[in-house]
Amino acid sequence: MLTPTTPLEYVKGIGAERSRLLKTVLELKTVGDLLQFYPLRYTDRTRFYKIHELSADLGEVQLQGQLLQVEEVGTGRSARLVATFSDGTPQMELVWFRYSKWLKAQLPVGVPVVIFGRVNFFNHKFSMPHPEVELLEKAAGSAVLEPVYPGSEKLQKRGITNRFFINTLRHILSFLPSLMPENLPAEVIRTHTLMDRAQAVFYKHFPPNMAILQQAECRLKFEESFFFQMGFGLKKLHHQVQSRGNANPIVGDYFTNFYNNDLPFELTTAQKRVLREIRQDMKRPIQMNRLLQGDVGSGKTMVALLSMLLAADNGFQSVLMAPTEILAQQHYAGISALIQNTGLKISLLTGSTGVRERRMIHQGLADGSLNILVGTHAVLEDVIQFDNLGLAIIDEQHRFGVAQRAKLWAKNKLPPDILVMTATPIPRTLAMSFYSDLEVSVIDELPVGRKSIITAHRKEEDRTSVYEFCRDEIRKGRQIYFVYPLIEESSVLDYRNLQDGFDHLKQYFSEYRLVMLHGRMTPAEKEAAMAEFASGKCEIMVATTVIEVGVNVPNASVMVIESAERFGLSQLHQLRGRVGRGAEQSYCILMTGEKLGKDSRKRIRTMCETNDGFRISEVDMQLRGPGDILGTQQSGVLDFKVLDLVQDEELIRSSKQAVEDLLKKDPTLSTPANRMVREYYVTHYRGRNKWSKIS
Repeated sequence: MLTPTTPLEYVKGIGAERSRLLKTVLELKTVGDLLQFYPLRYTDRTRFYKIHELSADLGEVQLQGQLLQVEEVGTGRSARLVATFSDGTPQMELVWFRYSKWLKAQLPVGVPVVIFGRVNFFNHKFSMPHPEVELLEKAAGSAVLEPVYPGSEKLQKRGITNRFFINTLRHILSFLPSLMPENLPAEVIRTHTLMDRAQAVFYKHFPPNMAILQQAECRLKFEESFFFQMGFGLKKLHHQVQSRGNANPIVGDYFTNFYNNDLPFELTTAQKRVLREIRQDMKRPIQMNRLLQGDVGSGKTMVALLSMLLAADNGFQSVLMAPTEILAQQHYAGISALIQNTGLKISLLTGSTGVRERRMIHQGLADGSLNILVGTHAVLEDVIQFDNLGLAIIDEQHRFGVAQRAKLWAKNKLPPDILVMTATPIPRTLAMSFYSDLEVSVIDELPVGRKSIITAHRKEEDRTSVYEFCRDEIRKGRQIYFVYPLIEESSVLDYRNLQDGFDHLKQYFSEYRLVMLHGRMTPAEKEAAMAEFASGKCEIMVATTVIEVGVNVPNASVMVIESAERFGLSQLHQLRGRVGRGAEQSYCILMTGEKLGKDSRKRIRTMCETNDGFRISEVDMQLRGPGDILGTQQSGVLDFKVLDLVQDEELIRSSKQAVEDLLKKDPTLSTPANRMVREYYVTHYRGRNKWSKIS
């Protein structure tokens, strides 16, 4: 009797040698693995062509006839196996360029067969390389939609063909439903009108029609999403019950005086809503675990500062960690200026902080006299110890690894409240799937007075007019960014580089001052360049993507991005966010070459059509895929068999709701109806989504 854990070598027709190959080439080890080895696609095997009906553009076809002869032609590397096939009309050749003696012995001559494969047309003749050949009597029972499985030449030489998978899986699936016991509660199946599990697996391999296939896929996708969501749901419940934290019940003088007297602008409705959500979290003696999403320029830093003032009112220290020195310096300068009337002490810690200053910071953190620390990865060093850390804020959280983030909440007896911020909007399906153990806050409006950035696409022929437009903006008192993708000339990449661009712009804008900024400069050089531009002493900054985050110059009104087709959507959106930070109309000009690929055209068109970061993130995920966006291409994180995070938003939403409803009624999954859910989750899913853990 087969079970899901039966090794493949014990399955009829496989044996030790083939099982070794399946394990090596396709990572298939057990019957359960093979059951989830789903087809790549399906072919319609109801139609038979005649040789005289063939055309070069038909692709894969099947014909009925017989092999007249089979012979080996050539020697050594040029050896090939050639069969002559006839269906009563003109003959055609079947060719195998890599073959085994086993294959030759299996080809039946002079009896009715069905052949299936892709047609070639060469020298006015049709041929079919590496076709499937099957006796007509066996092919008679083929499915209407025949599955096509992944394979390789190495496997085919050993007889592991598509027909092998079909026959083997038909044998294995005869043991259903014992191989695939139900793992979803009857109530969930009924509520969401799902096919039962064994049926779904069978019809995924051998569907009688497209409608049944879609029902089977719906069930299998729901199941994958359900159990993945279950991990986050259980983690969230555990966090609410077990994760003790510091209570912050007081709204005191630090917060109140700043809000009433020093707040530089009226908060938006979205900022106020998010602040209330954070305030409710911080009041409870449970560690806050919140993700703050907000588009570029939406005011996340102000919300972060007000949260730190709440922590200070309750006697706690705060830390804000940023991924780059430029961004850390920007946060430090901005927050220092805002809190100068509060009496709170703030310091900056980066890799370039001097020894003497470090000692003072260490002392201030340890004795509690330093209230707020802003820094880069340097704040994670073991030597950094706080007296009473109550709030840890991580900016651009996707740039930090799990282990790095975890070091922060080990710096206090009770873990600090955690607020992670991102200016890279997360597509809804990713937020539902990969951050569902977090409370999520969204700032979905820009401050009053901000105007939407006008984005335009221009090519080389438009360069002079673009430069003149920039000159007009400078005459109005504005400043300009030019961003390039390279620092030095590359023999491989043919687009403009920073140094050439700087020299060229210096000639064209000879009456103005230009400053350069790139990642290879020392921290002191970067700081000096930024200070010169921010002060208005120079009109043009020529930079690489080092300005993607953290550069805040409200007077800059134009962003010119050279070779824009070389940038991803997320990067383009972040770069565009460096302008439009003041009250004046701002512009982003995307310079590209004449020839653009399909994806490049879509990126450029999307940027010109919308400023909505969430819309941009959805398109970005369609183009790049979720794993690339999350940085989670490592094995085991996104190995969904059928679920598509781009296309299956509604299904993910309904499975998430099903998990929440189930855990609300039975948080320990201990009722008889839910035990199999618990057992299946523990066996197959526990630990798979640890990577995203924030606390």
